[in-house]
Amino acid sequence: MKKTASLAKFIRGLPKAELHLHIEGTFEPELLFKIARRNRIGLKYGSVADLRRAYDFGNLQEFLDIYYQGAGVLVKERDFYDLGRAYFKKAHSQNVLHAEIFFDPQTHTARGVPLAVVMAGLGRAMEDARKRLGLSVKLIMCFLRHLDEAEAQKTLEQAMEYRHLIAAVGLDSSELGHPPSKFQRVFDRARREGFLTVAHAGEEGPAEYVWHALELLKVSRVDHGNRSLSDEKLVKELVRRKMPLTVCPCSNHKLKVVAAMEDHPLQAMMQKGLLVTVNSDDPAYFGGYLNENYLAVAKALNLSREEICQLAKNSFLASFLEEKQKKRMLKLVDDYCRSFGGWK
Repeated sequence: MKKTASLAKFIRGLPKAELHLHIEGTFEPELLFKIARRNRIGLKYGSVADLRRAYDFGNLQEFLDIYYQGAGVLVKERDFYDLGRAYFKKAHSQNVLHAEIFFDPQTHTARGVPLAVVMAGLGRAMEDARKRLGLSVKLIMCFLRHLDEAEAQKTLEQAMEYRHLIAAVGLDSSELGHPPSKFQRVFDRARREGFLTVAHAGEEGPAEYVWHALELLKVSRVDHGNRSLSDEKLVKELVRRKMPLTVCPCSNHKLKVVAAMEDHPLQAMMQKGLLVTVNSDDPAYFGGYLNENYLAVAKALNLSREEICQLAKNSFLASFLEEKQKKRMLKLVDDYCRSFGGWK
């Protein structure tokens, strides 16, 4: 118990970045009900407790079904601002110094919510986070892979006027049956327009999808990537490229990607030389923000202080920060890890 308390304290104070976070997945039931009432939108769940009980998913698709229902109450600029502000306050409280967050414009434009409304709300929340909390933030626009590439092209076109707010484009939603190769042309165009690229691959889909992300989408990061371990050639290529993997332990456990946290491959990934990071994915649905993910996987795998510090350093190394900023953040991690006492 004493070691667990000390471990939790160590993680709370550890400077860190979050690189795999869906802002729509931070929608806590209390805020969801508040915004639904404000917008006079009925919900199929009678209470916050009823909604929380529904968060028992057997797979990714079951989660997505509820996820999209929740996002359906986001209608006005204020709604997106409130959603972003709530996450940034939580991140700041957990000593997250830099966050690169996903958002899904097609989830909202398909419901008739203009992209301008989404961008205004999230943009204002990001600016507040920088000014009031000192939090560094970048935005990643994801295409929904269960839709076709023509829809993604349309979304990219709409996003051009907001390129000053968007650092990268990504690919998320239902993975099985929707390989990254489906979106090669829109990713080619995004890179020509100056966007960085990332993609979800190898969560439920095979290692082949990770290859597609690397070779066809030419990503700068792979989101998840757990299944990479099934292909030794792929592992060697990821190590050679120093390709970051944004791993999400609590999400993997909740969605049955791993049967138990003790089975999580994160430590094995590190031992193979992979540049892995810890992230919270959709924390409102998976029972934990960034600190809870660090703590859960550290306890389950008995990670050493050195391994935990390396994960925090990896989060900045894998980020889209400028090199000068990365060096400053890495020094903060090193200084903290050297100064912390009471736990070996």
